[in-house]
Amino acid sequence: MRRIAVICLAICALTAGVVELTAKDEPSGAEPSDETKIRQAVAAYVEAFNQHDSAALARFWSPEAVYLDRVTGVEATGREAIAKQFEALFEHQPEVRLSVSTESIGLLSPSVAVEHGTSKLLVPKEEPDEINYTAVYVKRDGQWLLDRVSDDEKKSPPSHYEQLKVLEWMVGKWVDDEGDDVDAEGECNWSKNRNFLVRSYALSVRDQINMSGMQVIGWDPAAKAIRSWTFDSDGTFAEATWTRKGDSWFVRNTGVVADGRRASMVNVIKPVDENTFTWQTIERTVGGELLPNIDEVAIVRK
Repeated sequence: MRRIAVICLAICALTAGVVELTAKDEPSGAEPSDETKIRQAVAAYVEAFNQHDSAALARFWSPEAVYLDRVTGVEATGREAIAKQFEALFEHQPEVRLSVSTESIGLLSPSVAVEHGTSKLLVPKEEPDEINYTAVYVKRDGQWLLDRVSDDEKKSPPSHYEQLKVLEWMVGKWVDDEGDDVDAEGECNWSKNRNFLVRSYALSVRDQINMSGMQVIGWDPAAKAIRSWTFDSDGTFAEATWTRKGDSWFVRNTGVVADGRRASMVNVIKPVDENTFTWQTIERTVGGELLPNIDEVAIVRK
């Protein structure tokens, strides 16, 4: 189905982009220019697509037209094969729509034109399928016909999932398991493309600490290390480097508290099993003053 979708994307992107070729200030009564003829063909083509008319769409191609998918290397040749591709698409995606963005288009000769651009296949409740394409069409017996469409699948943004998957056990909702003295809860989720883990939290431990906030965990490709950025509800913010020692993670934070003093601490996080981990804070300093450690807390999956 992806190959079928790409065909339609590239074709419709071509026809949509052709509108930009329309002649300006064409004299009344003059023979329509090639650009005008293409524009007229485009309007008919778009209407046929919106009506899901596979036979009509196929007639906009030259008899020996070729579609090449550069990703798979598969070709569809001729009007009949192309019409079948449209039939399959419309059968499986009855609400399909298209959005296009043309990067460049021009006439290479009086009978050949080419377009480069990006197009999206839009289906309700699905992520848009976006591609880059190159389309060529030719003039035959006074008509402009599609002759060749090829596409390059748009590369997805790089993902740092491979570097961060060692922390995937954190994904989910968590609460404390320590009774009345401790009240903690949090939730961790992947961001899009799994480039970051995003945590929200709220924590109260006796009279030692009371806070809520947000933390973003990511891979620093320059430092070759896992890092995090934390923003607390009282205005404190910090950045940290994560180091694994045995079964525990040591998260070394440095930051600034709300009144401007420098602060640091080390969070020690130790997974116990897939549904439990412990959390402790040591080496706490604010403005150069050493503060008491925060006792170890057991956190369980909600």
